[in-house]
Amino acid sequence: MIFQDNVIKEYLKNVYFVTGTPCGGKTTITQELAKRHGLFIYNTDEQFEKHQRTSNAAFQPSMNKLFKDADEFFGRTVDEYKKWLIDNTREQLDFVLLDLIRLSQNQIVLCDCDLTMEQAEKITEPSRIVFLIKEPTNIVEDYCNRPDHQGFSDFINSASDTKKAKELCNATLKSFNEKRYRDIKASGYYWIERTSQSTVEETVEKVERHFGLIVC
Repeated sequence: MIFQDNVIKEYLKNVYFVTGTPCGGKTTITQELAKRHGLFIYNTDEQFEKHQRTSNAAFQPSMNKLFKDADEFFGRTVDEYKKWLIDNTREQLDFVLLDLIRLSQNQIVLCDCDLTMEQAEKITEPSRIVFLIKEPTNIVEDYCNRPDHQGFSDFINSASDTKKAKELCNATLKSFNEKRYRDIKASGYYWIERTSQSTVEETVEKVERHFGLIVC
């Protein structure tokens, strides 16, 4: 069954999407917004294992692809790794949308996620989404230094050749996000770029104004 875009948008009118590129500050800003306004957070990364258990290899093959260890996981080409990332996100989106429809019927939901602009156009209005972006360099080291990504850090450091694994991961994420980063900046969507001068306070206030959570 395929739902028309206007139906999805109507049922997601209480959902505000915080998306963008890696290390743009999505999780930090979402958590601060939720704390300030008493809002419910839905993080798609945290839901992946639950969705994976519900998924079916015939319909969601990427979500069900298993790797025996870090060497096999990082032993792919950049193109293979990138395609797997894209397919995973696309396959999980159906589960995410159904969750959001259920959760947002009687409350506002902040969704910390990874959406393309094409996906955003189909499921929400520009006033309910913000793209938080950062130039895609040194992504792996940024991830490894974050307490909430300790599992990723442990996994990549378990590879036989950690340096090679990190190089592949960085190359893949850079390739995956470079065009996206440029396209977001050239789009009509509201975006905020994270720089060395950025502060959480300033970014949160910009997002609050965009979402109408505070009156200018």
